[in-house]
Amino acid sequence: MPHATARADAARAVVFSPLEGAGRAELVEQRLTDAIASGVLRDGERLPSEADLAKFLGVAPVTAREALVALRHKGLVRTRRGRDGGSFVTYDDDLSLRLTEERVRALSRIELRDLSLHYAAIAGMAAEVAADRASDDDLQSLVEIDARADLATPGGARRAVGRFQLEVAAISQSPRLVHEELRLQAETGALLWMCLREQEYRDRTREHRLDVIAAIRAADAASARRATTTCIGTAVEWLIDEKVRLEAALPPSIAHEEGSAP
Repeated sequence: MPHATARADAARAVVFSPLEGAGRAELVEQRLTDAIASGVLRDGERLPSEADLAKFLGVAPVTAREALVALRHKGLVRTRRGRDGGSFVTYDDDLSLRLTEERVRALSRIELRDLSLHYAAIAGMAAEVAADRASDDDLQSLVEIDARADLATPGGARRAVGRFQLEVAAISQSPRLVHEELRLQAETGALLWMCLREQEYRDRTREHRLDVIAAIRAADAASARRATTTCIGTAVEWLIDEKVRLEAALPPSIAHEEGSAP
């Protein structure tokens, strides 16, 4: 995978990469909802046309259209007619937060841990292989991604994580690892990195990035893997604690309904 591609905006590449099990409007809707909730797609941003969106995601145009209709009903997208028209993101902090929290409550702790295990296996292996294969130019690209990271906002920190992880996967020279990294970022990123709402965790992700860079520079594959999986483990432990807090804040009747749902 050319480094020019890897250094592109990885977060946006993730959003508009092909879906696994394509064909369901719900999958397209969830992909775009996660991207808006996590700040990857920003308020006022123009989305691709229905035809382009369908092409990027590997779905039928009617599927893309149904997903956009659902997003409009959620209040996450507005459509404007005319020469300068199209579908535009309408980001609202309160709505995006509520949608993300609903998704967290809908997943069990076992599902959340399984999610992190899968991601850690892919990202950890990519870091391990990258430590054996990285060139000086590869290392410089990782240093530059870290230097440009915006840790002042959750969205900026999330984009930095995505770019860095994708570049590490690219350095591994494994197209399969790159593809899986893209897919997992798209499907789990908005949840896994919810901890980046807090400055403490944004700072921690930078510490982990520096550890990975140091390990790759030293060609220490085990340390590169360990630093990567530790970062993911920290994020999922925060997420599970957040699930407990969210469930504790629910009125008893609603908590019982959600707890008894399949």
